[in-house]
Amino acid sequence: MDGLREQKKRETRIALSWAAIRLTVERGYQNVRVEDIAAEAGVSLRTFRNYFSNKAEAIAARQVDRITRIADGLRARPADEPLWVAIRAAVEENYLLGQPEQGTALPPDDQWLAGVRLMGTEPALRGELAKAHAQVQEDFAKAVADRTGSTGLYPRLVAAAFSAAVATVSEEWQRADPPRPLAELLHEALDLLTAGLPEPRPPA
Repeated sequence: MDGLREQKKRETRIALSWAAIRLTVERGYQNVRVEDIAAEAGVSLRTFRNYFSNKAEAIAARQVDRITRIADGLRARPADEPLWVAIRAAVEENYLLGQPEQGTALPPDDQWLAGVRLMGTEPALRGELAKAHAQVQEDFAKAVADRTGSTGLYPRLVAAAFSAAVATVSEEWQRADPPRPLAELLHEALDLLTAGLPEPRPPA
């Protein structure tokens, strides 16, 4: 019973977060109320308040949840896997879960992409995303430390590299011309990190 209850809570949290994102992309951040988000997710305003204190926190929850899933997935990978192989597997298992229909294996829809770009300019949301970014980077570093038995610089450096890769992929996804699928960009970034960021060869 407890397992089902926790699953229901996770599903509600995801539904609220995606409702917040979807409405903000469609209407603009200033034109979305928390009441709208609750209604879109099919829950009461009180339920929304049980999960989030404001709409920016609801939007940022996507980033928190997916990196938390990856950190948990990393801890669960076989102990004999090389670190970056394990990170890639955890990403492939968890990062793209719950993504909207617009965006992983196919190039993004123009209208959706424009809304995401506009959403990223909102100061209140940028502040909440920065806070979420710091939170999940610390959690990821702990997962690396748990896996490798290392402390100090190494796990934090790995977490920072991974976090920078995720942020860069998001930025590139928004600006790529022609548009590129999120999954394709993410795999490319992981390839480069796994290879140690080799210097690109100049075109022949």
